[in-house]
Amino acid sequence: MRLPIMLLGLVLALPGPLSARAPATEAPPLAVPGLLEEHLAPEFWIQARPAPDQVILTPEQIEQQNARMVAEDESIFDLHALPARLEGTQVRAWIEGLASMPSRELFDAEGQPVEASRLARIQDNVAIDAVPATQDTRFGMVVHRADLRAFPTALRVFHSPDNSDIDRFQESTLFPGDPVVITHESADGEWYFVVSDRYAAWIEKQYVAQGERDRILARASAEPFLVVTGATASTVYTPENPRVSNVQLEMGVRVPVLADWPATRAINGQIPAAHWVIELPVRGDDGALSFEPALLPRSADVADDYLPLTEANIIRQAFKFLGERYGWGHSYNARDCSGFLSEIFRSFNVLIPRNTSRQSISPALDRLGFDENDSWDDRVAALAEARPGDMIYFPGHVMMMLGHVDGEPFVIHDTSGMSWLPDPEGELVRLRLNGVVVTPVLPMMSNRTTPTVNRITSIQRLRP
Repeated sequence: MRLPIMLLGLVLALPGPLSARAPATEAPPLAVPGLLEEHLAPEFWIQARPAPDQVILTPEQIEQQNARMVAEDESIFDLHALPARLEGTQVRAWIEGLASMPSRELFDAEGQPVEASRLARIQDNVAIDAVPATQDTRFGMVVHRADLRAFPTALRVFHSPDNSDIDRFQESTLFPGDPVVITHESADGEWYFVVSDRYAAWIEKQYVAQGERDRILARASAEPFLVVTGATASTVYTPENPRVSNVQLEMGVRVPVLADWPATRAINGQIPAAHWVIELPVRGDDGALSFEPALLPRSADVADDYLPLTEANIIRQAFKFLGERYGWGHSYNARDCSGFLSEIFRSFNVLIPRNTSRQSISPALDRLGFDENDSWDDRVAALAEARPGDMIYFPGHVMMMLGHVDGEPFVIHDTSGMSWLPDPEGELVRLRLNGVVVTPVLPMMSNRTTPTVNRITSIQRLRP
């Protein structure tokens, strides 16, 4: 029987005796020097460790570590300790200490110069003269992932018309449930200047709901709860209530669970047959804070407590971001080098500063510092002793230690790129990585003559 042409095509496409499987092609070599396919799996690094499941710090020790961080690190704000009234001098110091308007030429996302008059209007929107001599301390809670900005504007600005990745007005991001203190409002009424536990900056007003101090601060210890242990988790799509629909929660975010919710009681048209019922903050039309139930699928990567702080868990958490796009200051719905570390450690309930400049010098961590008197050999010797989870700093960047291959240190980090010299007499090769990647440390070059190893300023560690 003669098969119709269409059917014949389908048969030939099927595996098995009617068709021959195409021979497997060898994967092209990876762009990063010294990197192999097996290096891209967390188990490769975990299996190489002598005691990967040994607890580094117990929950009690982590609480002590966090208390030390709050007490000793000036970049950490203790919202519980803020007075009932704020002095205007303090508020102005926070605002003016965040950023000053750049004097150099800036470009917008289309590569066009930003006019001085436009920058002046942005500066006027700060309304620094409107800060009162004293004010009541107002508390709020973030209801949606939202950018923290250097100025009250969504305008993205860049140092070069050819590079639109590093927005010079982008500072960081806050997540749903993050508590803040509201200290000031922009002249146009669209922005708040807020203080969170790790950052003080401008946030769009629509993403912050005002509420009572005690209720907001108590939410951080509400039980039972879930911790997001995946890179992200999202609530289900809910057309009936957009405020709790597809809400993205980041690694380390803690959400209360409504454990006594009746199994047959629907939430926005759906019973929790395959979900956790969680409680999310929402903002009313009047700006007031309230809480509503939402459904989080059981398929979400979450845990009912913070993860045990072990080398194996640190490595697994880091690899959940592998390949994510680099996002300066948490832009692009992603994160940058220091934000990458912050989220990883947040899933263990470990508090660290937000930025590399603060992380690298924090007195609350076990710091190994380097200066101009330390040689290449000194730094390489320190890398040889580094353990998974150790944080390796050089100006403007941080990498997390993974392990060693034949004595060579490897790291995982969220980076815009790396440079190396394939030939000592040849040209520097720049790899535009722009994401979370695994790389060896020793081949990395900061410029034609300076190995990146020679620019390491510190290694920060968590130790008992």
